[in-house]
Amino acid sequence: MGYGIVMPIAQDWTAERARALPGDGNRYEVLDGVLAVTPAPSWGHQHVALAFARALDEYLRRHAIGRAIVAPADVEFSPQRLLEPDVFATPLVEGRPPRAFSEVGRLLVALEVLSPSTARSDRITKRRIYLSESVGEYWIADADARTVERWRAGQERPEVLDSVLRWEPVPGIPPLDLDIGALFAEALGEG
Repeated sequence: MGYGIVMPIAQDWTAERARALPGDGNRYEVLDGVLAVTPAPSWGHQHVALAFARALDEYLRRHAIGRAIVAPADVEFSPQRLLEPDVFATPLVEGRPPRAFSEVGRLLVALEVLSPSTARSDRITKRRIYLSESVGEYWIADADARTVERWRAGQERPEVLDSVLRWEPVPGIPPLDLDIGALFAEALGEG
């Protein structure tokens, strides 16, 4: 799932400054005031992201809980925290999908598809940010290992799943059971 280099290039950045950068195909994120630049993802990376997004969105729509979104889409927690999760889910706003993150201000789940160049940022910096911003769960999908690391607030280590990921975003609503192996196989054209 190669994706180039995540390059923190400057500090004291804000979401507003990052949005003013040219549309050059790179992903610009502001991680606690540091501008991180990532080249466009590979096709395999995008196939995995879309497979997760489809499964999440189908579940969220079926139960009228929310919607799943695929990057590029800004999630601005503060002027110093502008992220573009590969996939994320938001709750509905007054029964309809939100039009912008500012309408909901929270995520049910955020997912990053791992690549060698983003592993450190995904596992350390972004994990810390997502969990400090009360994101319900943070998932890191590793297509090479065919696993998902699930992080929740207060955990010192992730739960590493390789068969079924059970997600219960709302008590009293049936959970989503994702067959991890089948999802990766379908996404990567192996099944």
